[in-house]
Amino acid sequence: MLARVYSHGLSGIAGFPVLVEADLATGLPAYETVGLPDAAVRESRERIRSAIKNSGFDFPVSRITINLAPAGMRKEGAVYDLPIAAALLIASGQLPPAAAADCVILGELALDGAVRPISGVLPMVIDARSHGMKRFLIPAANVEEAAYLTDVEIYPVETLTALVAHLRDEAPIPAAGKRNWDPAKLRYSADFSEIRGQQGAKRAAEIAVAGGHNLLMIGTPGSGKTMLARSIPSILPELTLTESLEITKIHSVAGATCDGGIVRERPFRAPHHGASAAALIGGGQKALPGEISMAHLGVLFLDELPEFRRDVLEALRQPLEDGVVTVSRAAATMQYPADFMLVAAMNPCPCGNYGSASQACICSAVQVQRYRAKISGPLVDRIDIHVEMPEVGYSELTQRSCGECSAVIRRRVNAARQRQRERFSGQGIFCNAQMDSAQTRRFCAPDAVSEKLLRQAYTQLRLSARAYQRILKVARTIADVEGSETILPEHYAEAIQYRSLDMSGQE
Repeated sequence: MLARVYSHGLSGIAGFPVLVEADLATGLPAYETVGLPDAAVRESRERIRSAIKNSGFDFPVSRITINLAPAGMRKEGAVYDLPIAAALLIASGQLPPAAAADCVILGELALDGAVRPISGVLPMVIDARSHGMKRFLIPAANVEEAAYLTDVEIYPVETLTALVAHLRDEAPIPAAGKRNWDPAKLRYSADFSEIRGQQGAKRAAEIAVAGGHNLLMIGTPGSGKTMLARSIPSILPELTLTESLEITKIHSVAGATCDGGIVRERPFRAPHHGASAAALIGGGQKALPGEISMAHLGVLFLDELPEFRRDVLEALRQPLEDGVVTVSRAAATMQYPADFMLVAAMNPCPCGNYGSASQACICSAVQVQRYRAKISGPLVDRIDIHVEMPEVGYSELTQRSCGECSAVIRRRVNAARQRQRERFSGQGIFCNAQMDSAQTRRFCAPDAVSEKLLRQAYTQLRLSARAYQRILKVARTIADVEGSETILPEHYAEAIQYRSLDMSGQE
């Protein structure tokens, strides 16, 4: 007898429908799985056999053939345990022939018949929904991931016995309740009011967030670079449901879902400077997402930037431009979103004391130049804002009055982002950093006074065309933060000041 059950698979974060077919034929008992299964799928035979027997059902003694269609797509992981078990029970007459005709079944089986959670449930459910499926039987531990999808019915399955009782209509599993998106009042680990001094750096961070620009902080050890970076999530705009689902899809594929099933705050990723290119960009045998994709719609913080390997830093160049990354391996080629805000920090020299008023620098000019040259010019061009952070004095460190809190700064950021959304309505972009050359010429055209200033900066600093474009975009953001529809000469002047590495190269 032949039985069919619908399931789903993943290729990166893109899902694809999988039809699980089970055929029982006469002959010597055998079990064969076809359809390009990986080792985890082939090993499912023993898990399924034990789960069926330990749940009180009969494992068919026949020549069993399991086909996972389409045959050309590689099937990975233990996600097919539960649908294969259901197909075998239908084929052997222990379940009605049409019991699972209108639902998608996903889940891994334990030997005792318990249903274990799997990775990638949310992207699979979203893709299956686009193919017209509305009912899903998934592990109970994964239900929270799909609880915010209002147009599907999710049934939490805890055991194989419960699945069979549901499909027989003996003990229907109640559908999981829906959740309404209500951005939580998050408590951030760091707040801008806790940062003493560094008004210029805080201003630069606000502008960077308001326009979606990349930020590089240069300062002596202890000047507050890391603390400022960790405070940036507290002034980022709150997540929308669409953004949250997009981030959660990536985290679900990576097996890094959080409590509550769905990501509620923008990611902040801070990999160690010893991270490999595969860890940062993505890769491994299954071409899993890397840190830049895990930071999608959030912040990627690279502390001690020159200490990262050169090949690792150079691998960032394409994702910074395109907002996506393609991970190619022998077994697979995956494309992941990587639209993140890069925040980097570095010392001014190897010893860290170059420019310090309290500590003598022991580095030669050649050592300083060699240290800064670890960051290539093309990568520096892609970082819109460079800000130098001086040492914090004792009076600033001990002052009682606090600066602006993150909530106040976030309101200004939200207002600036709203101006940008209105400006770019219908153009497919949402912030100034995403403008292409034509949009930059249209929305950032300088007047005669500003053009003279820009010409002088371009000539004296020997800027690249890309760096010039970045200055125009940052000036547009400064005007938005100030609430000005027109970009004034002082806005361009401030944007030019945020190219400190370009300036230092001319010393």
